[in-house]
Amino acid sequence: MIPFDTFIIVIGAITLAVVMAIIRIVRGPTAPDRVVGLDTINTIVISSMVLFGAAYNQVIYIDVAIVYALLSFISTLFIAKYLEGGKF
Repeated sequence: MIPFDTFIIVIGAITLAVVMAIIRIVRGPTAPDRVVGLDTINTIVISSMVLFGAAYNQVIYIDVAIVYALLSFISTLFIAKYLEGGKF
C-alpha cells in the first residue's frame, strides 16, 4: 500500500499529463496531431493501470492493461492507415 500523500501527487501528475494531451487534441492543427494526443492518453491510462495494479498487488489490472494496450495499438494502426489514404 502506498502512502496517501504520494498517491495524491501521482494522481495530480497523471491528471496534468492528461489535460495537456486533451489540449493537444483540441488545438491540434492536423489530424495526426490529434491522433498522437489520443494515443498519449491511451498510454497514460495503460501505465496508470499497471502502476495501480503493482501498488495494490492486483494482477487483474495488469492483465486488463495488456489487453487495452493491444486494442489501443491496433486502433492506432487503423487510424494511421486511414489518414494515409489506404484502404482497410
